[in-house]
Amino acid sequence: MPEVAISKIRQSASLLVTRDGSTGVEILFCHRVSQMPSFPNFWAFPGGGVNQFDRDTAEELSYFPKGEDGSALVALMREMVEEVGWAPSEDGLVMVSSPVRDLVVEDGNNWYQLVDDGQIPINPEGFQIISIRTTPPLTPMRFTNRFFHLHDSNPPTPTHPNGRSEFDEFCWLTPKQALEEWIDCRMRIPPPQITLLRNIISALSKNEGDIISAMSDMATQPQTGEHRIEFAPGVECVPLSTYTLPPATHTNCYIVGNLGSEYIVVDPAAREKSSLEYLERRIRAVEKLGGRIIATVFTHKHPDHIGDMEAISRIYQAPIWASEETLETLTTSESLKVLAEGDTIILGDKTWHVLETPGHCPGHLCLSSDVGMITGDMAVMVGTILVPPSDGDMEKYITSLERIRDEKPPMLFPAHGPLSPVPEKLLERYIKHRNKRHALVFEAVKNGLSNISEIADYAYKDTPEAHPFLKTDQTLSHLLAHERRGDVVHIQDKWYLAE
Repeated sequence: MPEVAISKIRQSASLLVTRDGSTGVEILFCHRVSQMPSFPNFWAFPGGGVNQFDRDTAEELSYFPKGEDGSALVALMREMVEEVGWAPSEDGLVMVSSPVRDLVVEDGNNWYQLVDDGQIPINPEGFQIISIRTTPPLTPMRFTNRFFHLHDSNPPTPTHPNGRSEFDEFCWLTPKQALEEWIDCRMRIPPPQITLLRNIISALSKNEGDIISAMSDMATQPQTGEHRIEFAPGVECVPLSTYTLPPATHTNCYIVGNLGSEYIVVDPAAREKSSLEYLERRIRAVEKLGGRIIATVFTHKHPDHIGDMEAISRIYQAPIWASEETLETLTTSESLKVLAEGDTIILGDKTWHVLETPGHCPGHLCLSSDVGMITGDMAVMVGTILVPPSDGDMEKYITSLERIRDEKPPMLFPAHGPLSPVPEKLLERYIKHRNKRHALVFEAVKNGLSNISEIADYAYKDTPEAHPFLKTDQTLSHLLAHERRGDVVHIQDKWYLAE
């Protein structure tokens, strides 16, 4: 199997800027355009990655903190000019002139010279780091992000740069308003910012609504490390280290339910000590808030989805719900329940519908609600999904993909990698790709190729970098599907057109 590349964690920074509002302090949210590769159509904070130029500049400017804190603050000030048109001055936030801003947008390295020339003011006073979060191991690209806070009672109106922009809309909301919009599925917000909003609401409550005191408390010891990864309201992701198909290194377990209510745990794949400990911490956090695990649900029977059930039963005990095919593979003392098409699971105010989606594996299930769909091994944002020749069915897999697409889920929560915020686009790509490959395999046999390696080379001629074993493996899955339809026959390790 291909080796897994270890992701290098990069540095980044985001700005939580607040102002005085009519009903309390308000936070600036920026809507990411639909063309963004990550978190399109989500509401986020301005900010971006730290580059070497930012590090060099932080060393040059003596009034910036040293180390990564200073580099992150330089990157943040540069991004502020580009994304919202602001610069921090001695008198608060001010607008940067359009010609000057254009120069920074054209080349971020121009920022330092424009500062040196006095055309962009800078004032690091008032910026506080209130949280530091590292992207969980869901994607090849990971960041350690510093969340800075800055308060301005009456900041200027943010504007878009000339030409292409990461954002197409701005809005100001109190922390409670933003969290309520997210809970009601009217606003998409990335997971770390949900945790941050909850922390800000708590800090404001303890400080009688005083934002300066609240943020000073948070800045005293910025929260770092493990936190709740909330893909959507009531959907917590717990990435567990597993032996799975590269580039994935983890399987996404989901703890599903409303705070303080009933929960299900989907695909607890933990086997190693560290993963079992991580799963236990997340279960205990749910229980601490009054939650109760009512069932373990498995999407399918593959070993990178089913953990050490004996060890997991020492963490929590609950009946196991899965398809008949999956339950037949389990040896456990827990009570069992067969899930099938049309069944529902009610968790608080959410109803999750069971969909049978075979193809990748017999008995594969998905769970769908109005917040999105937990899709197991149907489609992923990074890498691909294999249809094993041993027990998969390529045509059923494609049909299942089409069915999920037709359900029009608002988001997909896959078993590996990040969530898919634009499911239709991802599913259409998968369906088109699989149908094309299916047709090419048949075309190869039609053209007289009979050896599987030759058929694989023909079908994957547009992907010369494909791993030899994997492309042969998937070619066999396509051939077996054609054989089941009666289009080809298999005679002594050769493949021919059926007569």
